[in-house]
Amino acid sequence: MKRFLAVALLLIPLGCSQPPPAPEGPTVELWGIWEETFTAAEAAPAETELVVKLRSPSGTERDVEGFWDGGSNWRARFMPSEAGTWQYEARWEAPEGSQQGASGSFVCQRAESTKNPLLQHGPVRVSGDGRYFEHTDGTPFFWLVDTVWNGALLSDDAGWQNYLDDRVAKKFSGAQFVMTQWRTAYANAEGQVAYSGFDNIEIHPEFFQRLDRRISEVNAKGLLAVPVVLWGLGEEQYTPGKLPVEQAIRLARYIVARYQAHHVVWFLGGDDAYDGENGERWKRIGRGVFGDREHAPVFLHPRGMHWPWDGFQEEEWLSALGYQSGHGDNAETLRWIHSGPPAQDWNKPPARPIVNLEPPYEDHISYHSRERHSAHNVRRATYWSLLNAPTTGSSYGAHGVWSWQTSAGVPLNHERTGEAKPWQEAIQLPGGTHMRHMAGLFESLPWWRLRPAPSLLAEQPGTKDPARFVAAALSADNDAAVFYLPVGGTVRLRGEALPQELSQAEWFDPRTGERKPAEGTGGAYQAPAREDWVLVLRARPAATP
Repeated sequence: MKRFLAVALLLIPLGCSQPPPAPEGPTVELWGIWEETFTAAEAAPAETELVVKLRSPSGTERDVEGFWDGGSNWRARFMPSEAGTWQYEARWEAPEGSQQGASGSFVCQRAESTKNPLLQHGPVRVSGDGRYFEHTDGTPFFWLVDTVWNGALLSDDAGWQNYLDDRVAKKFSGAQFVMTQWRTAYANAEGQVAYSGFDNIEIHPEFFQRLDRRISEVNAKGLLAVPVVLWGLGEEQYTPGKLPVEQAIRLARYIVARYQAHHVVWFLGGDDAYDGENGERWKRIGRGVFGDREHAPVFLHPRGMHWPWDGFQEEEWLSALGYQSGHGDNAETLRWIHSGPPAQDWNKPPARPIVNLEPPYEDHISYHSRERHSAHNVRRATYWSLLNAPTTGSSYGAHGVWSWQTSAGVPLNHERTGEAKPWQEAIQLPGGTHMRHMAGLFESLPWWRLRPAPSLLAEQPGTKDPARFVAAALSADNDAAVFYLPVGGTVRLRGEALPQELSQAEWFDPRTGERKPAEGTGGAYQAPAREDWVLVLRARPAATP
């Protein structure tokens, strides 16, 4: 018989003549984490369900699912969204039928003078128009998320802090990592696994207690945590995405319950195919995990050059469309990045943010040329990805960082990627600094209003050679246009298509972040050198009265 550990709502009558008693309990920051521990008479995690009902200062009610944390300990976590006093009451039935209960409250206060953007502006959500991410207060959130798949699993405390400090200094806005054992880490640094078994899994809370610290530290640095819940590629015994559907849902719901109060965007699946029968399977998992509750935004991370999203229009739990342009460098791959399905399908309803979640990793050996991907290759794929659909952002990866190499070597089960530098060296690869310059450029623009605008070009240099493709975007209000030239040269614009407001022009150097005036003759702009450049056109600021 299924046991339920339930936390019920403590109702406070409204409009009564006597003021309520002074609140007792901890103080929690607005958009921080409230956590409470409950003790069950016996530990039966597979048969027990914890549900928390809370009431906000304005009277809004919210159900939150809790999680087992080992032994007789259960926890509930919640991110309060209103300042004031929140209340709850806990009642649960012990196996023998005896009643137990507890009640309490906590006070939520806005953080004073915080520089953490997550506490300043609130959790990340999809914008009202469905085209990009924003904070709760409407502040646009630029997706520049670093790939550190093994980092939370294998790092020590000092190393994780050093890594996060480096990424914050380079203007990254988040980190994406794997939450369980997978094909490149059979266990965490202590030899623990997230679960064991297959047809009836056993979840191991001690594994996640390490991740509690790692994810909290990500958020404490002002970075969005982007965990992969169920990696899908690999052998059955260490691939949670291959669990039976009901067991995959059970594991995923546990992870979501444990980290729902953190600032997260979920990758429900990682590196799998989402079409055909397997696509239907992932739809069932997504509905089972997210379909009946409020949740943070959700992606599915697909395999390279895989675009299965025509079958997911009705899946409301899928918040955004991700793709992996992968680690190739032949003409077909380049053409796919700038002119493939993301560029062709971005205007199909419903509107969702579109993000390249895995462009080529810097220093990773290419699938085709067998040369290592240079910083230029990374910049090229990233800028194309920013402009091939409404601008949302892009992920970045460095070989050696994603696998958290503690010494030079080839990552487990990735023989063709080449030897990777230790992560301490790999975080210094030049492409990471170039991402900082890129973020600085887009921060200076109304990037959330940019839309692909190939019609601004009088000619497309990439028609015959995809490596020369010039990407173009124009803001919805005609106050900014951006052009990426991957090999310099001349960009020729159609004067009749160019808004007259765009009267200021400058060249942006994506290697240094330097800017210099651009002069056009007859709509033609010559790049300062043969390397890649960004041409930016802006409207002149309105005169001050």
